[in-house]
Amino acid sequence: EGLKLLRESLKKVQISSSTAKDASHVFVVFGASGDLARKKIYPTLWALYRDSLMPKGTQIFGYARSKMTVSQLREKCVGTVKAKEGEEDLLEQFWATNHYVAGSYDTQRDFELLNQEMAAVEKGQANRLFYLALPPSVFKPVTSMLKAACMSPTGWTRVIVEKPFGKDSASSADLSDHLQKLFSEEQLYRIDHYLGKEMVQNLISLRFGNMIFGPTWNRDSIASVTITFKEPFGTQGRGGYFDEFGIIRDVMQNHLLQILCLAAMEKPVTTSPDDIRNEKVKVLKAIPSLSLASCVLGQY
Repeated sequence: EGLKLLRESLKKVQISSSTAKDASHVFVVFGASGDLARKKIYPTLWALYRDSLMPKGTQIFGYARSKMTVSQLREKCVGTVKAKEGEEDLLEQFWATNHYVAGSYDTQRDFELLNQEMAAVEKGQANRLFYLALPPSVFKPVTSMLKAACMSPTGWTRVIVEKPFGKDSASSADLSDHLQKLFSEEQLYRIDHYLGKEMVQNLISLRFGNMIFGPTWNRDSIASVTITFKEPFGTQGRGGYFDEFGIIRDVMQNHLLQILCLAAMEKPVTTSPDDIRNEKVKVLKAIPSLSLASCVLGQY
């Protein structure tokens, strides 16, 4: 039932958009050899492909510094990209749509090679979507190279930027300025993958569509709210990233603040992204800035 609704809503979006019926689509994962791609992006792409929620004929390109093949990439994802009984052939078809290009993040020639590889599988109106599953330190060079060498000549180009969006306010503003010089706002998508978790998405329904919680979810009925973040694994090869950014920047100022906003915001006028964002912003504006004296930091 849920899949049927999703397919119908996607058809409406496609009908109302200017995308040609015979358009080709390319999805590029930057940082394809990394942790986020393995745990989140490739499993999601497989789920979309399996459930026919992706435009037909979509080609997926992985790009990273590591020299590897699609077979090696598949091997890395064996624990996260899984087929249920009867889906084995579909999984083979999914991996057949995948390609891999190795290159650096600051060399235009490597991006020109990526452009050639994409052009070889495109036909008609070519639409390209680039997902930056990368540390923020390389956002600027990668987006500059994209603008110089990989923009679609015949269709739309979209860029998805992952969290953390800079290290602090100054670097966040600097990154925003940089991106706005390269792309229009409709080409940019700033994403927090934590919001895709089922429990996080259910928070809005739990709060505003539930007859028991709806009337009682307020300061008169609730004494306090504790948000706890637990993971049953270690840094797993991400030591370099955590040395530079740390766990607070990695999860607190994005994932956990988003959950705080969903738990504390007022009911949005509609469920449109803009209305939900407006209510989240009201929550953030109402919270006084944290001082170090009100924080407890521990390490064990």
